Amino acid sequence: MPRGPYEVNHEDLAEMERRRLRALVSGDLGVADELHADDFQLITPGGDSVSKEEYLEAIASGDVNYLMWEPEKIESFVHENSACLRYRSTIKIIVGGQEIGPGRYWHTDFYEKRAGRWQVVWSQATKTAD
Repeated sequence: MPRGPYEVNHEDLAEMERRRLRALVSGDLGVADELHADDFQLITPGGDSVSKEEYLEAIASGDVNYLMWEPEKIESFVHENSACLRYRSTIKIIVGGQEIGPGRYWHTDFYEKRAGRWQVVWSQATKTAD
């Protein structure tokens, strides 16, 4: 059955998340801006809360520099205009001049469809025990 213009499936969401990660690693702020909702909020592994503006400014300035972000299998749960993604990844990053990693993290990302397009609204990363 063909999907309508506003429907999304697991593969679409997983590719959207991979596109978001590629944009963050490459510093493509145009794509990153498009994929993050204006009220986006990140909860970092250290427990800090970061807004979209703060996050993208940190990437633009180089204060946050993703050297590697490799997701494993991305799982999703979709309900009408919202979706939740969960996956593990390996990240190597420079934050405030200090290189961290590579390390493994769990990610939970909440997406909503707004004005006909999907955007990440909330994101949380947690360091794995292994």
